[in-house]
Amino acid sequence: MKVTTTLGSVGADAARRIALGAQGFTDARPGGEVSRRHLRRVLDRVRLIQLDSVNVAVRAHYMPLFSRLGPYPADLVDDAAWSHRARRPRMLVEYWAHEASLLPVEDWPLFRWRMREYERKYATRFAALRKRSPGLFDDVLAAVKELGPIGAGPLEDELGLSQRRARKAPGGWWNRSDVKHACEWLFATGELTTGTRRSFQRLYDLPERVLPPEVLSAPPVSDDEAARQLMLRAASAHGIGTEPDLRDYYRLPPDRSKAALSELVEQGLVEAVTVHGWRHPAYRHVDARVPRRVTGRALLAPFDPLVWRRERTERIFGFHYRIEIYVPEPKRVYGYYVFPFLLDGQLVGRVDLKTDRVAGVLRARGVFAEPGVDHTRVAHELAAELRLMADWLGLDRVVAGPNGNLVKEVRSALKP
Repeated sequence: MKVTTTLGSVGADAARRIALGAQGFTDARPGGEVSRRHLRRVLDRVRLIQLDSVNVAVRAHYMPLFSRLGPYPADLVDDAAWSHRARRPRMLVEYWAHEASLLPVEDWPLFRWRMREYERKYATRFAALRKRSPGLFDDVLAAVKELGPIGAGPLEDELGLSQRRARKAPGGWWNRSDVKHACEWLFATGELTTGTRRSFQRLYDLPERVLPPEVLSAPPVSDDEAARQLMLRAASAHGIGTEPDLRDYYRLPPDRSKAALSELVEQGLVEAVTVHGWRHPAYRHVDARVPRRVTGRALLAPFDPLVWRRERTERIFGFHYRIEIYVPEPKRVYGYYVFPFLLDGQLVGRVDLKTDRVAGVLRARGVFAEPGVDHTRVAHELAAELRLMADWLGLDRVVAGPNGNLVKEVRSALKP
């Protein structure tokens, strides 16, 4: 890997500002109605949006836009991801990118290598399923072609296989039914995709009914070229990062990411630099700018791309962050679903959020300030952002506490 020769040095504070600028946190929030043009601006920055099933506060894929744009129409993402009209064509498609993600439709061909990889990786497992249920995969494809978009449950009923629910395969893939196994295999290998979602349930459809013809007919992209393009996108979205940082954005294999990064450096699209305080070499996209200052505030969902890689978050912001969903409640330090709070370019606090729709309340069950910050100012700005988020979610009020070292100040700031 010929990318360790450094061409310059960057201070730690500058690296932090580069990272924030690359993720769109130096762009002013729109003053008027948020439109598809603003969504495109965010996508040009972050490149993809992670999906996640947790819905304790708000679905993960809705929050990154709010963090960068402020309140926006509820159907903006859904319309871009799961519907298509001649005047408003589909912008996003689902696939395994970072994790399950929404990505621009034009990036679909860059993941053909991953589709082939899944086919090889799970060939043995699904050979057993094909033997146990001969013809199932062809039947699923035929049914989706006739009925799609359709979920795995209705597919089972349609295929007369609902009795298999009581006979799920042991271990692996969450003990899903044979039909669900088949659907997920066909999704992973690119023979099915998501036509739409209903109550977050994936409804499968054929790629030719979801993707534009020019995407489906695009020339094949070699594995090496796909890795190069994905690493270049990762470098743009990071602004600056180590090779493992960039690799993690699209979960690329190390050998492929290192070779791609070496080529990008040789082509002058990424430059190798040193960052003060970083133990490993860093790489900066040549178009990444260094903002003079970063102002503004934002609540970040646990799956926001700015904080995906926790090691990088700690390196850049001095902010130790772990999601505690799977930690037993008595052992949690900050709470179940904790949002870091970004203020003027620093992560200054964290909030354990829960949406109580029955009561019309956004509950900030834990409110914590980081060491050394101005509690009064952080509380004032955090309270304002929580009110903004509550209004966006259609909730009447915000309730803070009982946990955290900033509860008293936030409660005071929330008073009318």
